[in-house]
Amino acid sequence: MSYHFDQPIDRYHTDSVKYNIFDDPSTIPLWVADMDFVSPSPVIEALKTRIEHGVFGYAFENKPLRELLVKRMADLYNWHISPDDIVWVPGVVTGFNMAIRAFGRMGEEVLIQTPVYPPFLSAAPNNGLFTKSAPLVYTQQDGVLHYHIDMDVFQSAIIPGKTKTFLFCNPHNPVGRVWTEAEIRAMAEVALENEMLIISDEIHCDLLFDNHRHIPTASLSPEIARNTITLMAPSKTFNIAGLGASFAIIQNQALRNRYAEMVWNAGLHINILGLVAMHAAYEHGDDWLRQVLAYMQANRDLTTQFVNQYLPNMPITHPEATYLTWWDTRAVSRPPTQNGFMGMFEGFFLDKAKVALNRGITFGAEGEGFVRINLATRRDLLQEALERMRSAIIDG
Repeated sequence: MSYHFDQPIDRYHTDSVKYNIFDDPSTIPLWVADMDFVSPSPVIEALKTRIEHGVFGYAFENKPLRELLVKRMADLYNWHISPDDIVWVPGVVTGFNMAIRAFGRMGEEVLIQTPVYPPFLSAAPNNGLFTKSAPLVYTQQDGVLHYHIDMDVFQSAIIPGKTKTFLFCNPHNPVGRVWTEAEIRAMAEVALENEMLIISDEIHCDLLFDNHRHIPTASLSPEIARNTITLMAPSKTFNIAGLGASFAIIQNQALRNRYAEMVWNAGLHINILGLVAMHAAYEHGDDWLRQVLAYMQANRDLTTQFVNQYLPNMPITHPEATYLTWWDTRAVSRPPTQNGFMGMFEGFFLDKAKVALNRGITFGAEGEGFVRINLATRRDLLQEALERMRSAIIDG
């Protein structure tokens, strides 16, 4: 089946966070990470069938879905898990907050790598712990930013006995890196040496470009697996984030039992329609995924080429994964602004171009002067947004 991602879809008046926050429908929203694309047809058909049943009681065990996930991990990553290793959670952010709450202790630190997805910054203080950052470093070549990990920076950020949790973003949001096996192994081994639990957010693991390969942190060795909580979801991959369906994979039984107890006691569970959508997406959605990745890769290439051609003093990432790009706009002279919901939007582009982008400072201090752009939209809309931003920068 061929999907058409250039199809205009009116998302106003659908309770869309991405769109309905603006009073002006001429604003182009390229901020929050959801797609402007219809989800895979098999997902929609499965939801229709379930809705027609008409009874929506509590959902509990889903053995076929567990077996499907076991097969998927083996097929994609040669990672062999058991059905019992899976714990259902309603969202990945909920999942890593519950892990920190379950295993963190007052006064301890949670290590993160900034710039990073904003909920990483708040996860530790949400649960009575401290945040410690080991900032990523970057190089620039031909107008493209490439981020990497400085292991000296990583190791020096750890205080033995105090930095007890590593909250890892793999692939990385917002810099778009697919971490290599060598990079992941180096960090995981340092975590083992320091008895530091790894919580690996792998929500973007399916959104890969240019034949990059995702490596689950826990797949590297039995020792690393016993020290890792992996969080995945179909939400970003198949554009079903509003259905609240995610899962943790925990191969250490003691950790899993404690985590599952915390989730259960908090009354957290997956929406029954989320379970249906997850199953249909993972079983029948890969054809749609291949097509949407090709479309978004072309959007990525268009964006990189446009910025390099027209704004060469403002380097941008060329993401290996995710549908998000990270743009250094520090060359734009602009006054501070309070514009934007909760300070999330870059006010200059919202005011001058009517394009809503995420402010980089919300991803940590290293994001000051940067913006995050969501590429998962119609190409004509993306082109229009780029033209508007170019005009705003040139005209001041």
